[in-house]
Amino acid sequence: MSTHVGPSVTLVRNATLLATVGDTTFLVDPLFASRGALPPIDDTPNDRANPLVPMPDVDLSHDAVIVTHRHPDHFDDAAKSELDADVPLFCQPAEADAFVEDGFTDVRPVEDAATFEGVTLHRTPGRHGHGELAEEMGPVSGFVLEGEATLYLAGDTVWYDPVAETLDRFEPDAVVLNGGAARFNQGEPITMGVDDVAAVREATDAAVAAVHMEAINHCLLSREELRSETDGLLVPEDGEEIEF
Repeated sequence: MSTHVGPSVTLVRNATLLATVGDTTFLVDPLFASRGALPPIDDTPNDRANPLVPMPDVDLSHDAVIVTHRHPDHFDDAAKSELDADVPLFCQPAEADAFVEDGFTDVRPVEDAATFEGVTLHRTPGRHGHGELAEEMGPVSGFVLEGEATLYLAGDTVWYDPVAETLDRFEPDAVVLNGGAARFNQGEPITMGVDDVAAVREATDAAVAAVHMEAINHCLLSREELRSETDGLLVPEDGEEIEF
């Protein structure tokens, strides 16, 4: 066990994280497919098979799983078959039945809040895009993990008022954003781009990290571009741990 008190996050790949608060580690949004095993996301630029990059060599040990939403780049068939069936799995209420059908035996839908091994999980709003497209993308959530420290995992959302309200309400020590400016051939991006990330940086004193880049075909914003456009932002590589 490390003596580190703040939260830590290891970026596995895309939005797959190991998020540790206190002594409790959550595996977030497991995408376990090998490189190129999944088709490209439909109707998007950059028509390449997913994931674009291999799984890094990371110890995936965890106490529980969090799935922010069931899009295939956040929860895939490989994860379904490789995860322990009895792992505590936290999810959106609307998707709980699907996990039960997948064979998971300890599914814990989070309406508002839940507790697990000294950590309180608060489910927070997200908006996966703008206008009608956000409606079509279905429900998405973020999660605030509150324990010895407070970590806000924003999930697949753009910057909008409820994100600001979440920052105000919880005053997190650290924030992880899903960047990449993912998009379809029409319409605005459905995950955070440079302006969204900058708005979060303005709204909080927390340490801010951005993930969800360079792994899925429709995420067009590169790490290098985001780093060069945003001061004081943590942009981990696949397999890299950040201690906040």
